[in-house]
Amino acid sequence: MKTVLGALSLAAGALSLRRARRSGSFRGKVVLITGGSRGLGLLLARRFAREGARLALLARSEATLERAATELRRAHGAAVLTLPADVGERAQVERAVAETVRAFGRLDVLVNNAGIIQVGPYAHMDTADFEAAMRTHFWGPLYATLAALPHLRGRGGRIVNIASIGGKVAVPHLAPYSASKFALVGLSDALRAELAREGVRVTTVCPWLTRTGSYRNVSVKGQHALELTWFALSDSLPLVSMSGERAARCIVEATRRGAPRLVLAPHGRAAVAAEALFPGFVAAAMATANGLLPDPAPGGDEARVAHEVPSRLAPSLLTRLSERAAARNNEL
Repeated sequence: MKTVLGALSLAAGALSLRRARRSGSFRGKVVLITGGSRGLGLLLARRFAREGARLALLARSEATLERAATELRRAHGAAVLTLPADVGERAQVERAVAETVRAFGRLDVLVNNAGIIQVGPYAHMDTADFEAAMRTHFWGPLYATLAALPHLRGRGGRIVNIASIGGKVAVPHLAPYSASKFALVGLSDALRAELAREGVRVTTVCPWLTRTGSYRNVSVKGQHALELTWFALSDSLPLVSMSGERAARCIVEATRRGAPRLVLAPHGRAAVAAEALFPGFVAAAMATANGLLPDPAPGGDEARVAHEVPSRLAPSLLTRLSERAAARNNEL
């Protein structure tokens, strides 16, 4: 019996090794990450850097980019190109892709990760909020994809679109975010079907609430302190949210396999399944959740950045995991 078990173990190990070899390594590959200077984008950059990838990081802040690049060079010896740009500006995105190819001679992976979050009741959201979300979550990935495609075709290129559970199940008090992420999911799935024959694999990623420290930079409307509190706690508590490092590891592995979709965390998979099988129940649950969230309030139309909003619970002991993540992931 021991001989049989040993043989089975060796066979399983050999199969895993063959699969890993078929999947390939990122060593020497060029990976362009939008929103790559902090949060989940920086966590992904670290994972790719550990495997020897060459990195192009695109973000709006030069200072944040330089901090991220300095860390990646020192900790991992990575070759890093910084690209100050706004993903919502097509000319800037096209220039960033061209600079990446000029610097490294190729492009193998595009990760559309840049994101913004506006928290608050729909009553306080105006068209500018929806336009900003669409510029970042839909037009930005589309611009980057159009610019990158000529360099991805014929070399087994990868496109990874970081959407959200909010792009599969609409969440109250996150209307611009959910609407734009739904649009990104549709774009990503459509591109996957049409680009498959060109050898370009497209992965749609729908993360669950992830502890990257990003809550510190969300935009808040309505009853600012209360809105920030519910969002920060949801984004921080371990039984509700998942580790940013784990999310990054899963995304890199899905990229390696060219997986069509990745829904992160059991909570996320359960939510997507419930929406598909029991839409009426989910609609009622979301309406109930909305009733528990803060009501609109006078002065709520003003948008404030989370770290400028006074709140007794954010930051606090309850958000400690997110605070540590913010310090690690360049979010402060």
